Amino acid sequence: MAETTWSGTLVATSYNMSQLPEGRLPEIAFAGRSNVGKSSLINALLGRRIAKVSREPGKTRSINFYEVRAKRPFHLVDLPGFGFAKRGKAERSQWSHLIEGYITTRPFLVLVVHLVDFRHGMLENDRQLERWLAASDVPVLIAFTKADKIPVTKRSSYYRKHLENIPPTAGAPIYVSTEKRIGIQELQKALDEFLAGLDEDL
Repeated sequence: MAETTWSGTLVATSYNMSQLPEGRLPEIAFAGRSNVGKSSLINALLGRRIAKVSREPGKTRSINFYEVRAKRPFHLVDLPGFGFAKRGKAERSQWSHLIEGYITTRPFLVLVVHLVDFRHGMLENDRQLERWLAASDVPVLIAFTKADKIPVTKRSSYYRKHLENIPPTAGAPIYVSTEKRIGIQELQKALDEFLAGLDEDL
């Protein structure tokens, strides 16, 4: 497969709705449970350590916008992780309102990449997110993370098992590993092709 080269720059960090930047490029949002490997995947896609990686789950509390130079430029939007119970209820509520506000009001949002831990598949929080995105009529691509944690001989069976819980509207998932560079180019290619199919005025 031909190498797909992306690069990116952090252009905005928003802690509330009033801080969200004006849209001017298509936006692809990355969402997932805390500690699913979202920041590591963003760094792998953009080819450098641009998103902060923390060992403490639930560390990302803001929405971060990265301007990505790809075949068609876009904004990669890093949403706060969800489902981490050790954060206070008020703090978790604030994050959920911020995520909901972003997804329901952004006219340039074209896709949500839902990151799911390959070892566990769709947990209840993931299923809730999928139901909510479906009700919001937002296109979804599922990317299974941490594929290297599953032996090579078992990955196909895990993939087939997880497919049983994937909403039919989500399309074919991709599994990735940032440590082993598994699926990184495939994910880039899938997003490049999705963007290429959008109207030019987006």
